[in-house]
Amino acid sequence: MERQVAARLAELVGESESTVALTGAGVSVPSGIPDFRTPETGLWANVDPMKVAHIDVFERDPGRFWSYYRPRFHSLGDKRPNAAHEALAELERRGLLEGVITQNIDRLHRAAGSENVVEVHGSIETSTCMRCAASYGLEEVDSLFDQEGVAVCSTCAGPVKPDVVLFGELLPESAMARARQLAGRADLMLCVGSSLAVHPAAGLPRLTLEHGGRLAIVTKGPTPYDGAAELKLEGEVDAELEALLAALA
Repeated sequence: MERQVAARLAELVGESESTVALTGAGVSVPSGIPDFRTPETGLWANVDPMKVAHIDVFERDPGRFWSYYRPRFHSLGDKRPNAAHEALAELERRGLLEGVITQNIDRLHRAAGSENVVEVHGSIETSTCMRCAASYGLEEVDSLFDQEGVAVCSTCAGPVKPDVVLFGELLPESAMARARQLAGRADLMLCVGSSLAVHPAAGLPRLTLEHGGRLAIVTKGPTPYDGAAELKLEGEVDAELEALLAALA
């Protein structure tokens, strides 16, 4: 049965002239990065995100903000792509995937070799001074912290913020415009590791459906789009996408 499901997913990919992937936190779980809402292990299981990852906290109490984000930077910096990231990169290399729209900030799609990546929530790759707009790479940020544990610009001593979307901030319009363009013309959207519950990215599958495209969902747990999907797979994302590649061979 599992082989038949993989064959059906391969058939959907093969029939599509424009396939786009939409990925969420679940695609990075096999790389050792927790998702957000799993009880006890999720990133928000033991902390209120509104108290550590909101733009108001960054502006009002940057020490509290960085006490959460600095360890996260360290934990994400050494993570490596898993077989799910690599499978999506391989699909792109084969001309079977037009691009990846991701809600993740961990850079792993790019590290795996995906080239057309739309990071709608930003990326930890860079941080920017809010005063003079100086940009710092991930490997440079650790040298910017003062005695209070706050990252400050080495040029103007202004506050440095990671180039990720915090709670209370709008998603970057340029990234969302690219994402909507991809979703709106896709014949198939492959949704991987996402609950499809966080807007506005969660509205992208609807654009594909309205265009007459189809959805294939690879994620654990229910999503609002399960009833509209051509196929729903609930196994481990890395194993499911490896099976897809094998079926396409």
